[in-house]
Amino acid sequence: MKIEQAYEGSIERKIYSSDQIAATIDRLAARIAADFTGQPLLLLGVLKGALFVVADLSRAVGRVSGGPSEITVDFLCVSSYGNATRSSGEVRVLKDTGEMVTGRNVVVVEDIIDNGLTLDYLRGLLEERKPAVLRTCVLFDKPYHRQADVRLDYVGLQCPDEFVVGYGLDYQELFRNLPYLAQLKPWVFSS
Repeated sequence: MKIEQAYEGSIERKIYSSDQIAATIDRLAARIAADFTGQPLLLLGVLKGALFVVADLSRAVGRVSGGPSEITVDFLCVSSYGNATRSSGEVRVLKDTGEMVTGRNVVVVEDIIDNGLTLDYLRGLLEERKPAVLRTCVLFDKPYHRQADVRLDYVGLQCPDEFVVGYGLDYQELFRNLPYLAQLKPWVFSS
């Protein structure tokens, strides 16, 4: 049985299809590639959610003619949700970068921005390391509960004020591997 079929009974509605997400990734890649033409670039994904975004974005940036001279990918892992559906507001670094950031062109890649606290914390942490350029890229923007005024350089799609899953976003570590963005049925949270 395909995983999508296994999850089908839990999905209230699809918000963005895999084709819409792919087109958005291509649009973001074109903008990033234009901004870093002929320069090396470090895409720094925020795990676990940005895994799929970084994989697809790095390939898309690499396909753009005249883009960066080289692309390096690295990850850091933070936690602010635990098993909840809302961020706790406390950001913990669980895994730091493996690559040096100092003097490099860095684009921090997030799956979603909600209250902005995680990205605000990461910008501060990374700015202390003195990158040459530090930009942010977020696939899904959910601005309804923003608590931090964080600068977003590359923004993909507006997300509804719902708890969403798929394309890296999870509920209790499930649903990340769906190729689309979806809203869960309310009963899923009570089971």
